[in-house]
Amino acid sequence: MTEKNPSIISHVSLGTNDLAGACTFYDNVLSTLGIERIETLEGMAAAYGRQFPEFWIALPENDEKATVGNGVHIGFIAESREAVQAFHKAALSAGGTDAGAPGPRPHYGEPYYGCFIVDPDGNKIEATFWDGSVASV
Repeated sequence: MTEKNPSIISHVSLGTNDLAGACTFYDNVLSTLGIERIETLEGMAAAYGRQFPEFWIALPENDEKATVGNGVHIGFIAESREAVQAFHKAALSAGGTDAGAPGPRPHYGEPYYGCFIVDPDGNKIEATFWDGSVASV
C-alpha cells in the first residue's frame, strides 16, 4: 500500500463454510475484474486483490458455521460495462445466484452501472462501473 491509496478500507472479509469451493468461485469471478488470489492460508482463508490483500474469504475462527449479514454486501470496482457483464456471467456459471442483472441503476446516480450476485455461501456481492462519460445530476 502506498500513502496515496485512494481506498478508505484496508480489507473486508466474508465467511465461508467451504473454503475450497469459495476459492474456486472467487478465482473465476474476480478474475473478470483483474483481481487475483494473492495469498492462501491453507485450511483458513484466501486473500484477493490487485496489489495487496483487500478481500478475504475465511472459515470462521470460532469453528462455528459461517452466516451472512442481512443488508451486507461487498462491491467490487469494474473498469467497464463489459467487465460487469463478464463478472455476472462468470458468477452464474460458478454457482452464484442472480440478485440484479447488469444494467444502469439511475437511483444510485446516472453514471452507475452494476450487477448483484449471491455467492454459494449466501453472501451478496456486486460489480460496479462508474461511467464517467454519463453526466451526473
